[in-house]
Amino acid sequence: MVGDSLRERSKTRRREAILTAAYELFAERGFDATSIADIAEAAEVSPRTVTLYFPSKLELAMAHFNAFIDELDQTLHTRPEGQGILDTVEQWLRRQMDERNESDRLHDRMLQANPQLKGLCGGRLAEVIQDGARLLAEEQGRRPDDFAPRILAATVASVIGELMHRSEPGDLETAMAFIRAAAATLQPG
Repeated sequence: MVGDSLRERSKTRRREAILTAAYELFAERGFDATSIADIAEAAEVSPRTVTLYFPSKLELAMAHFNAFIDELDQTLHTRPEGQGILDTVEQWLRRQMDERNESDRLHDRMLQANPQLKGLCGGRLAEVIQDGARLLAEEQGRRPDDFAPRILAATVASVIGELMHRSEPGDLETAMAFIRAAAATLQPG
């Protein structure tokens, strides 16, 4: 139906306008100093429209990062049988870096201006990494609470954070070489 697809595109554009306005204001004024009314005005929608899309200012601030982390989590859990976790992470990171756009850069700028939000992102990433450590342990035939998979998962989390916020051409290859070398030192026995 043409009407449905037009309505969906309109909703998507409105959602993106709200996100862009919010991230620009959060980067310029700060998260605490920006109100829902400020965001609504900048996005040219009503405050009620903002809260229909994002029930709280925090959900709005975390929307981009949560989508990013949810995609990583789904990628890890739906990887092809026999494909290792590190190969899956490398493919996912490569795709993420190839697809980075202005929205990603604006989100990064917003996080740099709001350390409290950056900290929340770190906490959210830690949740996925804990699950990643369990998957690594499983892949390596270790117990889920073993040190080696936990430290390797923490290393992967740090690398993801660095690559997504400050990377240059060739950094992914360097990072994956580092991770694979670390993984080799942590192999059982």
